[in-house]
This record gives sequence, C-alpha cells and structure tokens, in this order.
Amino acid sequence: MKNYFDFTLTGKKFFPVWILFIVLMIVPYGIMLFKAKEIQPGEVPDMMFFIWPVALFFVAFILTFYMARLLIEGIVYDDKAIVFNGTFGEYMVKVLLGFFLSIITLGIYIPWFTKDITGFFVDNSSCNSETLKFKGKGGKLFVIITLSFLLPIIIMTIIMAVYVLKDIYSAQLPKHSIVTQLLMTIIMIPYIYLFYKWMVNVDYKDFNIRWETNFWDSCWMVAGQMLLSIVTIGIYYPMAVVRLYKYFLDRTVAVSDERRLNFGYDIEASKDFLFLWGQILLIIITLSIYYPWALCKIGKRFLSKTYLADSKDNIA
Repeated sequence: MKNYFDFTLTGKKFFPVWILFIVLMIVPYGIMLFKAKEIQPGEVPDMMFFIWPVALFFVAFILTFYMARLLIEGIVYDDKAIVFNGTFGEYMVKVLLGFFLSIITLGIYIPWFTKDITGFFVDNSSCNSETLKFKGKGGKLFVIITLSFLLPIIIMTIIMAVYVLKDIYSAQLPKHSIVTQLLMTIIMIPYIYLFYKWMVNVDYKDFNIRWETNFWDSCWMVAGQMLLSIVTIGIYYPMAVVRLYKYFLDRTVAVSDERRLNFGYDIEASKDFLFLWGQILLIIITLSIYYPWALCKIGKRFLSKTYLADSKDNIA
C-alpha cells in the first residue's frame, strides 16, 4: 500500500516573505556589488562595505526561519500535516552562537553550525504527534567538507597556480580558466552528493530515514544529468531535476528493526518536464514575482506523486 505526501502551501501565503527577501536581501546585495566595482585599486573601502555583508548574513537567516516554517507546515503525509514548534528566539540563539564560534575558529565550527541549524528545523517538526530527530553529526560533516571539498580545491589551486605562472605571458590563460571551472564542477559533484547523504539521516518513531546509495553510481548519475544540461544549453535542466529526484527518492528508505519502507515517485517524465519549463518561464517573464506560485505548484506536483510504501524485502 502506498501512502502519499501532499503540499498545501499557497503562493499567496508565501508571497509576502518573498517580497521581503527581494527588498531586504536581493536589492541590498545588488547595491553592494555595484559599490564594490566603484572601489579603485589601492582605495580603502568605508566601514559600511564591511558592515553590509554581516547585516545581509543575519537578514538571510531571519528570512530563512519564516520561509522554512511555511514550507515545513505545508507538507502533508497520509492526510496529516507536519507541525513545526520551533521558536524564533531559540533559532536566533543558535544563529548568533554559531556565527560567533565560526568567526573565532576561522570557519572550523561551520559544520557543527550547519548541524545545529538543520537539527533545529528537523527536531522541531512532528507528524501525527511524533517528533522527528536529525541524526547527522558535525564531526562527520567536517570530514566530508575537508576531504571532498577543501583538500581537492587546495590541490587544484596549487597545480593550476604552477601552470598559470608558467604561461603568464602566453595566450594560454583563458584555457586555464576553463580548465579551472571544469575541475571545480568535478570536485563539487561528490561533495554535493556526500553533503545531501549526510543530511538525509532522520529518525521518526522507531524508523531511520536515510539514503541507500552507491557513491560512484550516484556521482555518475549526477555528472551525466549535469552534462546533458550543459550540452543542451540548459534546455534539458528540468528533466535532470526530475530524473535526479526520482533516482535518489527511489533509494531513500525508512528502516526499523521489524519493517522496511521505501520512498518512491510516480514519474511522468515528459509531463513533469513541460510543467517545470512552464513554471521557469513564468518566473523569468515576471522577473521572479511569480516565484512563490511556481514554488508551491512545483511542490504540490512533486509531493503529491511522492509516496512511502512497504518494501518487498521484509525484515521481520
């Protein structure tokens, strides 16, 4: 038996928060970039140039709280809505503490900060009076970031610096730029995969929800969909989203000592592709004003076809 999800948030309800995001985040960020271009070499920026990024950091986290709450409370499973009980005060304490510790540790604390924020939203959510519990560990995320992101970037930077210095007076610099971007994309694929696998680790009742995926198969899947999106100049992108959503959802399980449940998605590839393209075009032609409605319609379409069902492989 399949039990389906749903998404009940409306664009009208999400619109006010989205407008605040544009006014308080996008516009100031654009102004900051414009001002940065006006700074001449050797000129010392005024104090506001350093204050703005910090202010935007906190604005982003404040708006994230309200956006996340709306999105979480819009999710329904088996006709039961997800309830979110987190408070803004508790959230801001975590943000302020995480920001302070990340600064004084020169960024080393960021994985634990990420774990605390993710845990806040998961741990304060409940379905059918049963709370969820995030099981990701900050230490594991630290290892993921260090080995799959920072270390490869350091190695790549050293190698590319040698070649750039060698060819600094030649016509090879544009080629080095392309190679650098290509290598960055390759590095990001395993990092993104490992990061999301780390995030999908949640306890609910006596079940643990997690990915059961193979590293290389998953990375090749992501790389293939990215390549198709690039060679088609973005035309294939919505199909990549659909394919990746189904690929990873089909490999998401909820396991207890006695039962095993599998997530799944009733894919309609061509219809999903055209639907996503329609929503993307509406966002573009309305200069992102339509985004809240697109987000809610996409959430509705995908979640209403997402289900949880008993696995054929019974543990008990």
